[in-house]
This record gives sequence, C-alpha cells and structure tokens, in this order.
Amino acid sequence: MSEDLGRVDRAILNAFQGGFPVVERPFEPAAAALAEYDVDVSADDLLERVQRLDEAGVLTRFGALINAEEIGGTATLVATHAPEDAYDDHAEMVNAHPEVAHNYEREHPYLNMWFVLSVAEESRVEDVLAEIEAETGEPTFNLPKQQEFHVGAKFPVEGPQTQAIDCSDAGPDVTPTDRQSLTPEELDLVLEIQGGLPVTETPYADVADAIGADTEWVLETIKRFDAEGKVRRVGAIPNHYALGYSENGMTVWDVPDDVVDEVGPAIAEFDFVTHCYERPRHEDVWPYNFFAMTHGRDEAESERRIQQVHDRMAEYWDVGDDDWDTLFSTRILKKTGIRVKDRAEANVESAPDQG
Repeated sequence: MSEDLGRVDRAILNAFQGGFPVVERPFEPAAAALAEYDVDVSADDLLERVQRLDEAGVLTRFGALINAEEIGGTATLVATHAPEDAYDDHAEMVNAHPEVAHNYEREHPYLNMWFVLSVAEESRVEDVLAEIEAETGEPTFNLPKQQEFHVGAKFPVEGPQTQAIDCSDAGPDVTPTDRQSLTPEELDLVLEIQGGLPVTETPYADVADAIGADTEWVLETIKRFDAEGKVRRVGAIPNHYALGYSENGMTVWDVPDDVVDEVGPAIAEFDFVTHCYERPRHEDVWPYNFFAMTHGRDEAESERRIQQVHDRMAEYWDVGDDDWDTLFSTRILKKTGIRVKDRAEANVESAPDQG
C-alpha cells in the first residue's frame, strides 16, 4: 500500500507521527508547518488526506497514543513453549485469557510463543500465569521491563519530507503534576480518546462534546498528559504493515551488566529501533537481558539494521556469536491492544468521604 502513496501523503506521514498541534483547529497550524518544508497543502486538504489515510488502513488511528503504564496497572512480556503438534490449541488456551493483549509466534527452538499480559493489579500477573501453566502444562517465563530506553514505533516512508515536525508547543501552557491517579473526569477522557481522536476539523471539541466537558479543559488535559508521560505522543499512528514494514525482528542480547546502562541509550539512538528495554534473564533457559525491536521492509533491510545494532554493541563489549539472537515473528496469534479501560478504572481517585 505504501507504493500507492503520493508525495503529499508521504510528507504527512513522516511529519506527523508525533507532535500534532493540541489546539481547537489543529489542521490549520499543521498545514502551515508543512508549508515551511515546501509541502503546499491547505488545512481542509490536510484534513481530507488524513481521513483517507485513516479509512484506507494506512493509519491504525489518529490522535493520542496512551502510555498505559502511566495510566494504571502493569504489563509484562511472557515467553512460553508450545508443542508443535498442539500449537494452535495451546494458543487458544493462552488467548482465552482477557489479560493477554498481544500474542506472537516467534522463531525459537524452545520459547516459540510470546505474549503481553496487561492487568489492573500487579498481583494478578502471578495468578494469570499460574492459570496458563495449569491449563497448558508448560512453564511460563516472566520478563518484566527493568529499564525502558526507548519506545518510538515510528515508521518513515520515502518522500520529500523525512524530518518529523513537532507542533506540540502549540496550545495552552500547562504545568505537569506528579499525581499518579486519575480523576473521574480524566478517566472519561482517557476512555474516549484511547482509540484515537475523531478525524474532523475540531477533534478536541468533538471529544469535549462526547464526554460533556469544556473544550479548553480537554486541550489542557491532553497537553498536560503529554508532558507527564501519560500520552506518549499525539499524531498519526501508522499501520506499519500497510507501509511495507513486514519484517518484525526482536533482537536479544546478553549484555554485560556493567555496561547495560551505556548500551541502552546508544542503541535507542537508532531511529529504526522502535522499542528498547532491559529485561531479566532466566537461568538455563533464557540468557538475554537486552531487547531491541527492529522493523524492516524486506529481509535484506532487516539484516542491515540488525548488523548496525550489532556494530554499535561491539563498541561497548566483545560480542560473541552466542551472545545474541533474533526472533522473527511468524504469526500474529492475538492483537487486541492493552486493556486501558480496566487499568484506568482501577486507578481512579476514591470519592471523598461525605460523612
């Protein structure tokens, strides 16, 4: 599908995968920002193009990308083994748990199933994993995030405008808070925008109407959430498969503990590394403590990018052949998204005592 995109659509995708204006009529300053890069498009035309990209499936959604970890609850990555002769039955049992948000078949001689568990209460992780182990008869290996070095998930396409445009300064001035919980009004907002903003001339006003709030409050809250990390970014969220990024490689590394804090930021500098974490090892089963997710449009591009990660790693330690691996995904078994609703509802401030 990416081959069918014209010059202006490519510029829009590259420019606004983050940093879209949080103002009442955001397409006007967004179009003006594109004009500075010799991309001539009116606000109305920009809106129509984003609508078409959304309807065609080039975007998974348009709007605020919620950071579920900052909204409440927790998520963790889990690996397990599924016997080849009963793989689909095993997947069905795992996927039946509503806490399983994503599940992938990956190339590995033993750990060939990888899923993300999302729960409102951290104590539920052990309970759900115990249930899965009892049902499948296979052990699970919990790999919670110990350090996050980068989460980007941005996918550029070739075009006249390859530099991201950050319009996030537009809009009301806000002061971030250190409050972890949500108010009932903030919960309503999170639930309304988690699937994206309406692709209209006045998306934030439309959200305000939907939840019975003031438009200015919606603008201020979304922008404050962005500053606080509850929103990772506001913009066009691409469907990377539609853009041709078919190769999904999870590279894993046994990085010496004394250099992992240096290696993390260095690998995170690569714009093609969409996720970068430190996770625990599991003795005798899983020797790797560093994860870097890469995406490529074909096998050759993916291999080049993995080699770049390898070369950067080698600047910090002597990387041996047994010190790393790449697990390509071969099948999506489940992809329902993180269960923001349950996690956010569990994190709402208690009502004040009226007694």
